[in-house]
Amino acid sequence: MRLDQRCIVEMIKPQSKILDIGCGDGSLIDYLCRDHQCDARGIELDMAYVTQCVGKGLPVIQGNADFDLQHYPTNGFDYVVLSRTLQAVNHPKEVLQQMLRIGRHAIVSFPNFGHWTLRAQLLFKGRMPMTTVWGKYWYETPNIHPCTMTDFVHLCEVEGHRIERWMAIDEQGERAPWRRYVRLANFFGEQALFLLTR
Repeated sequence: MRLDQRCIVEMIKPQSKILDIGCGDGSLIDYLCRDHQCDARGIELDMAYVTQCVGKGLPVIQGNADFDLQHYPTNGFDYVVLSRTLQAVNHPKEVLQQMLRIGRHAIVSFPNFGHWTLRAQLLFKGRMPMTTVWGKYWYETPNIHPCTMTDFVHLCEVEGHRIERWMAIDEQGERAPWRRYVRLANFFGEQALFLLTR
């Protein structure tokens, strides 16, 4: 399970009902069902991943976050998770609104484009940055809306979403310092996680 997914598990109460959007190979769902006694299910765009999940007995269906969330019932879940997918959807603002309609909480993780190494790559090389998370050239990546932690906080303020908890972490799993200051964490955190409520 990826590092950001382990941090997501810390934000979820056992025995909760969860929808994981863009669930990939289903690692998070599998863990939450087995070790956290949760009722977790997922939707995934990539049919190869859906087939893999179903083969493992996981409740995953093929779906698109931009179009299919409107069909889910209001307050149908305790938590709706979007891990490393926000930057790849066409309408991030609308997807967040749907997540908070469907679930009482929304958990969002994304690679933080405000990290200092990415800023330095763009400044000194004049090219779109690449990291272990962003391991593809700009023309190969599915990411169409990269953002920083500060950008995300601004979106939440504009939309009236309450940030219940946030954290910034690096690729080794260390939490970024300056936990009380988003702007500094934005500079040193490689990945960002937010727990939102309405």
